[in-house]
Amino acid sequence: MKRITIIFFLLAGLGFSAKAQELKIGHINTQEVIYLMAEMDTVRMRLQVIQTDLIETMQGMEDEYQAKYTDYNRKQATWTPAVKEAKEKEIQDLIARLQQFQQTAQQELGQQEQELSAPVYQKAQIAINKVAKELSLTYVFNTAAGAIIYMDEAASVDLLPLVKKELGIPEEKVTPTQLPQQQ
Repeated sequence: MKRITIIFFLLAGLGFSAKAQELKIGHINTQEVIYLMAEMDTVRMRLQVIQTDLIETMQGMEDEYQAKYTDYNRKQATWTPAVKEAKEKEIQDLIARLQQFQQTAQQELGQQEQELSAPVYQKAQIAINKVAKELSLTYVFNTAAGAIIYMDEAASVDLLPLVKKELGIPEEKVTPTQLPQQQ
């Protein structure tokens, strides 16, 4: 009985080690893939247009505030207390509107970025999944997440070139972090 138990554990151990040898691991920096995608260039351009519109609107509000504040400082000595109080209230209301607009604009820009980027992230994920499946990988680590403490580059497949090919991204297109450093 003891011999059967030992043989069972030895065979089980061989099975586990054979299974461990089948483990195939890959890695990719998803941020690089997304940066390189043409769709993301479109997202960046669209966000730039939205941001420019928001900045122009805010600049108009700031110009209005500056004009009212300058007018207030120039004429306040000649106004009656009631007019002076009304002008101060007007300036305070304008400051409150400006602060509210800034907050709303930041939220809107963030929301637009999420909405416009979601399909790009989804397309990248589909391409990564397809390449990983074609290579029969067990795990793919995202090096952009920064949680990987050590990775043996020789034992892990870098999916970036394959995913770029899958997405139709030219080989020569690189992220700024991939450019050679000038000395």
